[in-house]
Amino acid sequence: MALYEHVFLARQDLSQAQVDALAATATEIVESNQGKVTKTETWGLKNLAYKIKRNRKAHFVMLNIEASGDVVAELERQTQINEDVIRYVTIRVDEHEAGPSVMMRKSDRERTRRREREGA
Repeated sequence: MALYEHVFLARQDLSQAQVDALAATATEIVESNQGKVTKTETWGLKNLAYKIKRNRKAHFVMLNIEASGDVVAELERQTQINEDVIRYVTIRVDEHEAGPSVMMRKSDRERTRRREREGA
């Protein structure tokens, strides 16, 4: 089985519960085809560098997947059909990153700096 990172951007007007449902649907697609989702991270609502389908912001979600190429092809096919997903990318990796991803560590650092500034 190959290892993949699948990141998708969901529309800005969705609630967090709807974004979580999208991630659950993607996980269900992978697991129903004998694949395995090892980690799911929601990076939150972030600004985009440019408008995509009239959206200035998007909810970012990353899935670490352990599956064959056929499973990833099916996941991408289902993702393309979904109107709530405005962009996605799937990358094959040699190994999954242990612990939180770079994006999660970045948001933790920003939160810590903010707290330090408010306390000083």
